[in-house]
Amino acid sequence: MNYSTIKKTAVAASLVAALGYADVAQAQTPTVFGGRSQYRTWSIGLQGGITTPNVLVGGSNNFGKKVGYFQNKVGEYYGLTVRKQFSHLFGLELEGNRGSIKTYNHELASPRQETSNGAIAAKTDVNWAASLNGVFQLGTIDFLRRENAVNFYAKVGLGVLANNPIQYANEDFTGTPVYDNSGKWGEEIFGDRSAVGDRDYKLAAYVPVGVGVKFKLSEVVALNLGYTMNFTDDNLLYGPGRSDVKGKFSNVYGGLEFTLGSRDKENLTFANPVATLYDELKDPSLRNEVEALKQRVSTLEGTVDQLGKDSDGDGVSDKFDKCPNTPAGTVVDGSGCPIKFPEPAKNEIATGAYYAPIGFEFDSSVLKTESYATLDKLAKELRDSNGTVTLDGYASAEGTEEYNMNLSKDRANAVKQYLVNAGVAASSINANGYGEANPIASNATEEGRVQNRRVEIKK
Repeated sequence: MNYSTIKKTAVAASLVAALGYADVAQAQTPTVFGGRSQYRTWSIGLQGGITTPNVLVGGSNNFGKKVGYFQNKVGEYYGLTVRKQFSHLFGLELEGNRGSIKTYNHELASPRQETSNGAIAAKTDVNWAASLNGVFQLGTIDFLRRENAVNFYAKVGLGVLANNPIQYANEDFTGTPVYDNSGKWGEEIFGDRSAVGDRDYKLAAYVPVGVGVKFKLSEVVALNLGYTMNFTDDNLLYGPGRSDVKGKFSNVYGGLEFTLGSRDKENLTFANPVATLYDELKDPSLRNEVEALKQRVSTLEGTVDQLGKDSDGDGVSDKFDKCPNTPAGTVVDGSGCPIKFPEPAKNEIATGAYYAPIGFEFDSSVLKTESYATLDKLAKELRDSNGTVTLDGYASAEGTEEYNMNLSKDRANAVKQYLVNAGVAASSINANGYGEANPIASNATEEGRVQNRRVEIKK
């Protein structure tokens, strides 16, 4: 294609891309009728129809001396479409076609008008035509129906047409052609008609502009009827003639379009946002259903709150707490009852208060939240009395002795650090680690090992 063709192609492509991008960008913003994920947006179509060398907007082609002399003759045209719907208003469609375009002298005037080579009929074989079209839906909003069954649309695009015109001296398109450049076409033909190539067809840019209507036959299938005018950048669309007018043709088609995806989702092509707006804002039955759902959620939330309520803060919910109102800091079992530990005489501070050992999770020196109240009480007493305390850390028998010795020291230091952060002088705290020594319960059971993972508080 020559420079002019390339320039026009680029301009048209930019226009189509700009229109498509603007609508797609708008479609990416969530709207009241929901996002694209709730719809089926891909479809494929099969179509077939006829072509004529004239278009509704008028004008002439270059084949013939006067406009009225050379008349239409029907040619076949068929193809395939693949479309992505971006919103209820706009989609992008890839279209491919092939077929033929025919014209001949109908002898409306006398004498018959012929070209310089005696041709009175031309048949242009369209080897293939491919275009990218923007499809604008015109009838998706219907204030009278909840669901669209009929949808009008318009489309405009940009494509490439591979074609070879053949001219005949009779209107039956038979006999030896008076013009057939098959096997001699090349891109340079646009710039120099005397140049010789080796292709069976030439390439031309074209702009399809059309309208149509779709009838919804089922949730998957729609009947598609349309009319398209095709404006090319090729003055040899029908072969050499008496002018340099750019060739044009139109096609009328019918076909079936199949929507892809789950049938549980609505087809975006026929979606009516007005109906969804009504559902969300006006439909009393839907509002009642939503209110009922809200009430059920509120009831469930109340039930969850009740199940999670822990009045005494011992970590066991009231529903399962067999020993309610246990004092803060009390170590309890799974039923919420205090765990009884041996009470060594030396485990008393000057005031006579007893402090249960601080428990830890397996292989951890991180303080449990339930131990904070006990340590806060201990810290206050030490600050008030300026007393001293000894912290003896222990571990259960899992792991090596060396590892457990270090773990027991870390546990004692974790308690010491908490007391220091609470205002107790570090010099009044002695932290020791004894590893697996001095177990207070059997290491053969998990219940016993839980008791052995501890820090004892001694005066």
